[in-house]
Amino acid sequence: MAVVHRTTMSPTKMELLTEWLPAQPWYRGGPKPELAKAGGFRLDDPAGEVGIEFMIVTEVSAGEPVAYHLPLTYRGAPLDGADAALIGTSEHGVLGTRWIYDGVHDPVLLAQLTALLRGEVQAQAQGESDTPDPSVQVHVTGSGTPVAHRVLPHSGVEAALGTVTVGWELPDGTHVEGVVASA
Repeated sequence: MAVVHRTTMSPTKMELLTEWLPAQPWYRGGPKPELAKAGGFRLDDPAGEVGIEFMIVTEVSAGEPVAYHLPLTYRGAPLDGADAALIGTSEHGVLGTRWIYDGVHDPVLLAQLTALLRGEVQAQAQGESDTPDPSVQVHVTGSGTPVAHRVLPHSGVEAALGTVTVGWELPDGTHVEGVVASA
């Protein structure tokens, strides 16, 4: 099981994401994002080497809040062939330098997301070690290739063979739910 460390990161995840997000083709906000962590969950890497987080952030620089699903992986060394997916590096107070990637390009995240959609693994709480997150709803009705949805809420997944639904908070405190991944 993954251990969630209570420590510092420099730069922080939010600082890295604030710089990275505007360069993404699906970004809908202004030139300087105003991000707030709104929810998410984790998955465990069976080898214990890669941190896997499905973070949901809200962004309000363009007026109306937009929620983004940001699958992230944290590695102790660079991922071969994934330079274009690198969000940045950060100094972790316990683990040292971490390479942070857009997780949709990381084979470990994709394998664990597939396992989640098959009902083979359980979502874990974002901020607690070894703690399942029962709020993450996985509906398995078949098999297929996983797809992570970037801008939330996502519609058009009625024919999906499996879905992952999570909740998050809007800046005004409203709780909403939506599909973040499907197969």
